[in-house]
Amino acid sequence: MKIAIFSIGTQGDVRPFVALGLGLQAQGHQVSIVTGDSCEQLVRRHGLDYAPLTADFLEVMAKDPEVLQRGLNPVALLRTARRELLAMSADWVTQATQAANGADLLLGCGMVASLAAAIGERYDIPVVETHLQPVTPCPDIPPMMLPPPRRPRPGMVNQGLYHACRVLTWQMLSPTYRQVRQKLNLAPLPWYGPFYRRRRTHHVLYGFSPSIIPPSRYWPESVWVAGNWFLDEAQTWQAPESLEAFLAAGDTPIYVGFGSMLGDDSAALSEVFLQALRNSGRRAIFATGWGGLADVDDDNVYCLTSAPHDWLFPRVAAAIHHGGAGTTAAAARAGIPSIIMPFFGDQPFWSWRLQQLGVATPSLDRKSLNVADVELAIESVTDAALRQRAATVGAQIRAEDGVAAAIAQLSKWGYLSPVSEPSPAVDRDLTEPSLAQ
Repeated sequence: MKIAIFSIGTQGDVRPFVALGLGLQAQGHQVSIVTGDSCEQLVRRHGLDYAPLTADFLEVMAKDPEVLQRGLNPVALLRTARRELLAMSADWVTQATQAANGADLLLGCGMVASLAAAIGERYDIPVVETHLQPVTPCPDIPPMMLPPPRRPRPGMVNQGLYHACRVLTWQMLSPTYRQVRQKLNLAPLPWYGPFYRRRRTHHVLYGFSPSIIPPSRYWPESVWVAGNWFLDEAQTWQAPESLEAFLAAGDTPIYVGFGSMLGDDSAALSEVFLQALRNSGRRAIFATGWGGLADVDDDNVYCLTSAPHDWLFPRVAAAIHHGGAGTTAAAARAGIPSIIMPFFGDQPFWSWRLQQLGVATPSLDRKSLNVADVELAIESVTDAALRQRAATVGAQIRAEDGVAAAIAQLSKWGYLSPVSEPSPAVDRDLTEPSLAQ
């Protein structure tokens, strides 16, 4: 079968789908990842087909650093995303139509789930919706879009907030998909979006660990939590000799890194963490990534651009990070405590959840960050009980195989034909429709 997977964002949003794609490819399927050009090298390096989709979020953050300052305000973030998505999507119909040409199955994640759905509807291709965070309404998991609750909410309130978040999300997406559906000659969607007119056969596949977020008992059978889709690279990555020497030269260091979170205050941010580490007498590894941290000159700090989490995290004592879904899962799988400083989106949710599990300290507030708070958090991750809970959760996650579970569930739902029985060729006209039709 030919499968096209749609996902946009930073590398953290695409890496899980490369892992899933590799699992599908190992079963004999032909897989392409439809994403922005900043992830093209990642996709091709792992031997999957790449299909372009205009979506450069790093460029958005680079030209507007204040987007991260507004990031924990959902309304402000949605306004920015609404504007940027509309600008990005001018060529989406052409690009997505080309990417789906000959496909037997489409997987659509997050902001482009509706793009995959529209292409599937127009050309009669099966579609499965995928997400790396829980978005299906239920009374027992708080909506990840909103600030985490300080105490459990009544179930009916939680449920109502989910529906409000759906409408709010659609207000962000609607200008883009009004344009997409018009170009595809599809009927417009109602003001509340596609959420309440889906067929019973609509399936949602989640790529997060049930050890971190157990599936809600209120979700229907059409919703399945498979587990994380880890793109492991430890076996092929060659660590610099200087890094190996640093790790062997003293106490186990603490990891500090904020992934793709760009910032205009990286030097000041690095200085806060550096001073807190010095006061605590701890060594550290700084992952400077896309610019969230600056290089520092200190014998007790090793600076690198990046390293595979599955190689590095088992070699550190704790991880200070932004709370992205992938980094959160990698730290939890390694069995180490987390100290999370959220920037935007789902990051406060993951920080809250790790605190609920007892494997992370209270979140650091980026706007009021100071040396004393970081020093206290570093001291907290030495707690024996916290470290034992982290080790227990790590063992649970390592026992999961999210990729295999996802493939098994897609097969159970009837989307994957056995590789010994090639799927029959389907004659579909995937020429982009004219607006005049």
